[in-house]
Amino acid sequence: MKFTLSWLKTYLETDESLEALSAGMTAIGLEVESVEDPAEKLAPFTIAHVVEAAPHPNADKLRLCTVDTGAGQVQVVCGAPNARTGMKGVFAASGSTIPGTGLKLKPTKIRGVSSNGMLCSEREMGISDEHEGIIDLPEDAPVGEPFAAYMGLDDPLFDIAVTPNRADCLGVYGIARDLAAAGLGQLKAPDLTAVPGAFKSPLDVRLDFAPGAEDACPLFVGRYIRGVINGPSPKWMQDRLLSVDLRPISALVDMTNFVTLDLNRPVHVFDADKVSGDHLWLRTGCAGAKFQALNGKEYELDDEMTAIGDGAGVQSLAGVMGGEATGCTGETVNVFIEIALFDPVRTAATGRKLNLESDARHRFERGVDPAFAEPGMEVATRLVLEMCGGEASAMVIAGQAPEWRREVTFRPSRVHSLGGVDLSEMVCEEILGNLGFDSYEVGSDHLAVEPPSWRGDIVGEADLVEEVLRIHGFDNIPAVSLPPLKARAGAAIELAPRRMGWARRALAVRGMSEAVTWSFMPRAQADLFGGALPALTLANPISSDLDVMRPSILPNLAMACRRNADRGFADMALFETGPQYSGDSAADQHRVVAGMRSGQAMSRNMYTPARPVDAFDAKADALAALAAAGAPVASLQVKPDAPAWYHPGRSGTLALGPNLLGCFGELHPAVLAALDIDLPLAAFELFIDAIPVPKEKAGRTRPALTISDFPAVERDFAFVVDADVSAEQLIRAARVVDKKLIADVALFDLYEGEGVGEGKKSLAIAVRLEPKDRTLTDAEIETLATKLVDNVKKVTGGVLRG
Repeated sequence: MKFTLSWLKTYLETDESLEALSAGMTAIGLEVESVEDPAEKLAPFTIAHVVEAAPHPNADKLRLCTVDTGAGQVQVVCGAPNARTGMKGVFAASGSTIPGTGLKLKPTKIRGVSSNGMLCSEREMGISDEHEGIIDLPEDAPVGEPFAAYMGLDDPLFDIAVTPNRADCLGVYGIARDLAAAGLGQLKAPDLTAVPGAFKSPLDVRLDFAPGAEDACPLFVGRYIRGVINGPSPKWMQDRLLSVDLRPISALVDMTNFVTLDLNRPVHVFDADKVSGDHLWLRTGCAGAKFQALNGKEYELDDEMTAIGDGAGVQSLAGVMGGEATGCTGETVNVFIEIALFDPVRTAATGRKLNLESDARHRFERGVDPAFAEPGMEVATRLVLEMCGGEASAMVIAGQAPEWRREVTFRPSRVHSLGGVDLSEMVCEEILGNLGFDSYEVGSDHLAVEPPSWRGDIVGEADLVEEVLRIHGFDNIPAVSLPPLKARAGAAIELAPRRMGWARRALAVRGMSEAVTWSFMPRAQADLFGGALPALTLANPISSDLDVMRPSILPNLAMACRRNADRGFADMALFETGPQYSGDSAADQHRVVAGMRSGQAMSRNMYTPARPVDAFDAKADALAALAAAGAPVASLQVKPDAPAWYHPGRSGTLALGPNLLGCFGELHPAVLAALDIDLPLAAFELFIDAIPVPKEKAGRTRPALTISDFPAVERDFAFVVDADVSAEQLIRAARVVDKKLIADVALFDLYEGEGVGEGKKSLAIAVRLEPKDRTLTDAEIETLATKLVDNVKKVTGGVLRG
């Protein structure tokens, strides 16, 4: 939000310095991003009188000027064609820096003649692109006076950052109102005197909304003005618009821009003679309709957009931009002024869908003052009559302003408990009163407060506490040390976040890169991974395609892999730790560690061919992360019932009894096709909250690391089992034979075919025995081997392969 100091002072009577006003705005939450003071930049430049402009003795196109600066006479060599005796111009002394070029002046000789200083053009002064000649000032310009002050170029320009909740400060009057409440001046109210209507408007307005869509425009105020002359706007208005980088166009157009910035009240003007029929209509449901906007571009509407039209069709996109067909020109004679209230959500959605920005949209989507529509019309009418003449009709009012009055309970003691400042009830009431709030006492330490119409952001007691604190001054909050806390016996961070950190470290060790993606995604992608409930739809998404909270992290990782593949990096290994959502309650937010590998698991080399990623790569990553997170990996059951987005037969789940700890596998080909991905993806999802909490141990000392001094023994066994027996069943049956002695059981071969029989398969395992207290004898090894074979036969029906 940009405005000049003189503009601000039209509503704020103040003697405060520029620095005090700037600091005051930042202190009350209106952060000043910059203050540009042109007087400081133009301070070295003064008005000078050219006493004589004689020809240069050594150059035909140069003039040798004797210049009276007010402090004496100097000689200046000038090449401007309009340099002449008796003129008054702008003088820059040696040592000055020219704003338009950055050139620092110094005494010099030009074609053998000394020159001290410079007579400047408008481009050299940085005030326009004009450079055909030097600035030619009126004869009565005072010699020696600062040029900036004489030309009115000494008006500082503020640029402040307005947070989305403070829509009331998107107008100069709103900023002045806040500064006055902070004690930095006296507020001067705008002239809201009613302009009497001389006739009934020949143009009517109809709100033609379907049931349930009436909130698209609850109130429309219009006014017909006949006999206007649409010439240039006055200089004071043009100067203010130019100061904030808006180009003056005509009196009618400039009025709409000025009122928008001045009072935060968007206005639109129709050329009434170009409106077809005797009324304007407002409605939604105009899907497919097209209209040419004032920016010269054509837009197509959908059913959710609010349109304003006439007998010929759509003429304006409500709250966003007017149409070219009914725009005002120099030939405009009769106009119809529009001031309305438009739904913020619809306005924001319309602008996003059409990628259309405007000052009106910026204000409507944040919420404008619902009680200022009719007063705003009086201001707009008066400006048009003053600048363009004409005769105004009575107002045309359709609908009514929504009820904005509400009471918020406020306990002054909460200023201390929430903000750390002890203020009396009287002081709190005074601050709120200065901000426009009405209040009355309903009990001890209990006020009922009614926010003003322009403060739609005030919804609770904490908001009122913030208002009191910011006007009292955040810098006045005392610095108080926190009370000492007793030493905590337990960890400061809960177990689940620590487990996610352990898993993150384990995956990084395995060569995977951590990704951080949005917590939301397109609904079409969410539907591929279980779908998102209606409760997960975002009301105000940052982008129209990121419209639901993610039910799974995998789609975002898949798209990250695709983007990398499109840039020539197909072999990726990514993981992410964070939340995913199955509903809108706290219990529906789940801590998840998800990972994905794409492309080749192993590049081709002189020893082995290239191998694409597969389900076993994802399973290995998942088990490593679970082990690091403290899950009892040895007790997990692998089951084939993975979710539908995994490839059937190339995926599985990791469970501990009835608790699902994770899923892994290759993504389904149909999912890859829907995501437009043509390379293999293997992924896993781990549910950290499902990992059981370990039993509390008596002490916190880590157990001693036991390393055997005795030789380990490895034996291989090959069993013929039924084809439906899983390797996990076989491994588990072998491991439980002697848990102390058997350190590891690993599958190293699978064979199906000739020699094992139809409906059978051969599974070969390597068993590692690690004795802790002795060297095993052959007899002990054979005894254990016999027990192992018997137990495998008992559990799986498998027999040793001959």
